[in-house]
Amino acid sequence: MPYAHQFWCRPSDRQGVFLAPGAPRPAREPVTSYAPFENRTAFEFADLIVKKMQTSIGDINALLRTQAAYNATQGGGDVPFEDADELFETVDAIPYGDAPWESFTLQYTGPVDDNSPSWKRATYTVHSRNPRTVAHNMAKNEEFDGKFDTTPYQEYSAPGALQFSNVLSGLWAYMQASKIAADPATHGSMLMPIILGADKTTVSVGTGHTEFHPVYMSIGNVHNSVRRAHRDALIPIAFLAIPKASRGETETDEFRIFRKQLYHASLAQILSPLRPYMETYDVLQCPDGHFRRVIYELGPFIADYPEQVVLAGVVSGWCPKCLIPPEDMDRAGELRSHEHTAHVVDAFDVGTVWTMWGVDPNVIPFTTYFPRADIHELLTPDLLHQLIKGTFKDHLVDWVEQYLYLEHPKAEARRRMDDIDRRIAAAPQFPGLRRFPEGRNFKQWTGNDSKALMKVYLSAIEGHVPDEMVRCFAAYLDFCYLARRSAHDDKSLAAMQEALDRFHTHRVIFETVGVRPEGFSLPRQHALMHYIKGIRLFGSPNGICSSITESKHIRAVKRPWRASSKNNPLPQILRANQRLDKLNAARSCFTSRHMLDGDVLAAALNLPIQTADDEDNDEINEPEDEVADIEGVVEGIVELPKRPVYTRRVEDLAEEYNTPELQELVRRFLFDQLLATDEVDSSSVDLSRCPKFDGKIAVYRTAYATFYAPSELSGTGGMHREMIRANPSWRGHPRFDTVLLSADPDEPGMDGLAVAQVVGLMAVMYHGVRYPCALVKWYERVHDEDDNPTGMYVVQPECVDGERVTSIIHLDSVFRAVHLAAVYRDTEMPVEFHFSYTLDAFESFYVNKYGDYHLHEYIV
Repeated sequence: MPYAHQFWCRPSDRQGVFLAPGAPRPAREPVTSYAPFENRTAFEFADLIVKKMQTSIGDINALLRTQAAYNATQGGGDVPFEDADELFETVDAIPYGDAPWESFTLQYTGPVDDNSPSWKRATYTVHSRNPRTVAHNMAKNEEFDGKFDTTPYQEYSAPGALQFSNVLSGLWAYMQASKIAADPATHGSMLMPIILGADKTTVSVGTGHTEFHPVYMSIGNVHNSVRRAHRDALIPIAFLAIPKASRGETETDEFRIFRKQLYHASLAQILSPLRPYMETYDVLQCPDGHFRRVIYELGPFIADYPEQVVLAGVVSGWCPKCLIPPEDMDRAGELRSHEHTAHVVDAFDVGTVWTMWGVDPNVIPFTTYFPRADIHELLTPDLLHQLIKGTFKDHLVDWVEQYLYLEHPKAEARRRMDDIDRRIAAAPQFPGLRRFPEGRNFKQWTGNDSKALMKVYLSAIEGHVPDEMVRCFAAYLDFCYLARRSAHDDKSLAAMQEALDRFHTHRVIFETVGVRPEGFSLPRQHALMHYIKGIRLFGSPNGICSSITESKHIRAVKRPWRASSKNNPLPQILRANQRLDKLNAARSCFTSRHMLDGDVLAAALNLPIQTADDEDNDEINEPEDEVADIEGVVEGIVELPKRPVYTRRVEDLAEEYNTPELQELVRRFLFDQLLATDEVDSSSVDLSRCPKFDGKIAVYRTAYATFYAPSELSGTGGMHREMIRANPSWRGHPRFDTVLLSADPDEPGMDGLAVAQVVGLMAVMYHGVRYPCALVKWYERVHDEDDNPTGMYVVQPECVDGERVTSIIHLDSVFRAVHLAAVYRDTEMPVEFHFSYTLDAFESFYVNKYGDYHLHEYIV
């Protein structure tokens, strides 16, 4: 639906003087060379080595010397750089994206003498960048054009139905912009929310527990899809000091207070360059080339619960957003605010403030020093630590194990846990599905592990736990998958509330059976009550989630640390990040000017630029990833690779597919393509009326389904691609994926869909026309309604006279892959069972709407 703009952000010149309406964009500064690089090849080499590989200096020198030696033996040719020093000097000379690191020091200001603990006498260094410079660099990134909002807006999914997606579509941005528009001095300025994220990360346990505390920054004008796609819309702006103390001092209240005060003082100092421009406008260039006045605003803060406690200055165990006491977290309480905190601190003694309000009066949140900012409001829902790692993995999954050990003798409980693990391991293959060869029985969990387990856990526990627990999991998964959507409206938010209410109703079973006799006053579960309000304020949480900052740890901290000398590594990490930002800015500049079009080798040899349609798509060279993000917005399609694996005559394929009637199926398929009408199809005519076919059929092992799924791994346009396989020997085992077919476009959800297993992927050439198709075996719904207690539809193989119903369909009727989960119930899995046999071994299957977020949204 069209956006309803209420605030007009006017373009200006470099000095902030407003331009006349309709003024053209200013011309971009011309870039005619790859300077400071000699040519494109040198830039691509530096980008590969420094950014993608993050290779150590020693390895870079070895590579360059080896390349120079090879060139010398071949009669000439220079290497792009003499050595690593020249490479890094060139990267450092890039004129784009410069945001140098600076440092400042802080120390304890109380009484100190020679007997004071070391942490009081130490000086703490904080490394940071100017956030204003970072904001300027980020805002003028030309690759963000079209994915950058200059004005808060109201978006509608239907007449009168507000929709919340990106940060500037939320009510918070709308309210803040109203304040800016009301001031004549800032009217017409662009609101720029500064999104922050902070999280400690450990890079090595074995070498002294080395850890860092980076602070990341983004701007709320950039669309969520850009941040999720890791397109340099989130970068580190600081590394906080981590104070250390002796074992005896670590647990003292004095040291704890100091750590929190140091934390907030550091953040206030890091962000201080923005403070003058929160009330008086700054001028910066936007991705569209226009200059605009801008007012900075502290926006959403991404943090897990321990970090939220420090940020909000509350007592651990209390909610950082509301005043509900820790023993009564089954409901939401009155919202916190700086004003309320200041009032109770002034009115009551320290002990009362601590015990009655859950406030640490010794901590002044950094947001206190900035206009219109309240940390309690700015803390956002966190999908990763609250939903995925928190309530699901740390609570519900663990509670199932506790229940089994309470309900059964230890040996029987272990047997049941092992059977659940074997069920998880037996999940059929599905594009992008992480495999659990040993079930969930492993030590080191990541967020991706928890997300993968959510897809297959529900059907695995059925039969081992009461149905009420299954309903509890189903309700919780519904809430999680709804929360993960890229856009929300009143309908989806109402569905979230309904799922949350069901979860609260059904989780009582854990209290009844004795797993949680103390109830459910758990901060991470309590946080779910703030999700709907948070979405209305800040848009979809999948664009401001700690999974984005944790993914950034790898590129910004962990990989630079591995490439460092490990001796005083932080300065090396800072330099690595500055070089990465420069290379990213240079690539953005060159790409927007079409200086990196086509393959680098083809460009060096002056060969024609290869288009996407011309690219080699052989299955021999198929990508390892079964799912991928796709740039741009294209029409959903399922297509075969460019070249087949081989061609066969029909009688040979009939034997390979174990389908004696293949010739008949081909003829009936051709009838449906050429002669069928709304009233007559191949199933209602005699075979003699179907076209005869005696040619060869091209055989493929994969097909590529591309469709709009913005909540999945997708490009900035929301397009997602997945591979559908029909391979008798994939990694040593047969793999024949299951798919959703469009049966009736006029019917919603499963009523308009059919389920089939792809046995073969083919192309039939008839009278000069190529027909891409699939040989499929059909499934049929067991019941019209979804299953109780899982909430998923159940299908079974469709058979006639004991034989599977098989046909050939046009590839256009395939929508996408679908995951089928076996209905285990009381079935005990054999120890050596392999997942490749699951689809043949069971009589019925759940249409697993939890296979991914798009399936959950589509299958209703």
